[in-house]
Amino acid sequence: MHFFDGHFGGMHFVWWIIWLILLIWIFFVPYDIPYKKSKNEDPLGILKKRFAKGEITKEEYEESKKILKSK
Repeated sequence: MHFFDGHFGGMHFVWWIIWLILLIWIFFVPYDIPYKKSKNEDPLGILKKRFAKGEITKEEYEESKKILKSK
């Protein structure tokens, strides 16, 4: 058996698989960049999420909402 006769066999085939897996991982696996998410959100959106999670009460939400809308 000759693995170096110019065919896609042996270690050469393994390297093609490694490159293919690497490219699929880079281009097709969804990822999230944490610092970009916070820059795109407006303060009112953050306030709504905090209220939805239960981090703040309805009174705190309404008061903060009035403050944000007045600016």
